[in-house]
Amino acid sequence: MMSRQSKFLSFILRHKPEELGLKLNRAGWAQIELLLRAMKKTGRPMSRDELQHLVENNDKSRFAISADGEFIRAVQGHSIDVDLGLGPHTPPEHLYHGTARQNHDSIFSEGLRPMGRRQVHLSVTPSVAEAVGRRHGKPVVLQVATLRMHEMGHLFFVADDGVWLTDIVPVGFLSFWNSGE
Repeated sequence: MMSRQSKFLSFILRHKPEELGLKLNRAGWAQIELLLRAMKKTGRPMSRDELQHLVENNDKSRFAISADGEFIRAVQGHSIDVDLGLGPHTPPEHLYHGTARQNHDSIFSEGLRPMGRRQVHLSVTPSVAEAVGRRHGKPVVLQVATLRMHEMGHLFFVADDGVWLTDIVPVGFLSFWNSGE
């Protein structure tokens, strides 16, 4: 049940707040009371305590509650225009991207693009990237030369959940990750 609620909240807070009649502010925050009221009206009731539990125990750390406890937002993955207020960071030498094997031809032709999202998502470890790729089919893990990209002027940001974000990854910075097995 929690997984279904988490996915629904992700959908609303990342992509379609209007489905519940919500408006997000420029930074992607929604008023919790309005969210809970709208969820109840649409047959998806959730208490404030249940919402708090979902945020605190979400295995993907998808959400943040404001310091005053009045607002909630998705921490990354938006397809709508929001400004999460993330400043640029210097990335590690390499980050990783998980995808389905059937996507690798187009990726090595066009590079990594955000597709339906605002930015490309990169993981700190190959294992996390592999888990992401597995959600889309037989996984393949790509290694991204992020420090080299940064040195060439590409910007990188870190979301509250530790996911690294960048606008695009050109083909020349990609390689297949080999676990050495």
